[in-house]
Amino acid sequence: MDAQQVFTFGQQGLYMLMLVAAPILIVVLLVGVVISVIQAATQINEATLSFVPKVVAAILTLAIAGPWMMTELVEYIQRTLMTIPSVVG
Repeated sequence: MDAQQVFTFGQQGLYMLMLVAAPILIVVLLVGVVISVIQAATQINEATLSFVPKVVAAILTLAIAGPWMMTELVEYIQRTLMTIPSVVG
């Protein structure tokens, strides 16, 4: 296994991490921005008000995108495990 293969595995792993984490992060970010705008408009500056909507949005996102995320991760792990013999041998 040479350095190029190590970097390729690392790059693929980071790409998969970003791909799988993106739906949750984007939804929570958008909910946070909306709640912040509402708080700014109403001048209610309570930090705990944004926590519950973000958690609910994250759970709903996991419920909707969870099967796709799991499929992507399983396929990535299968591809990685299948390439081990060619890399070692």
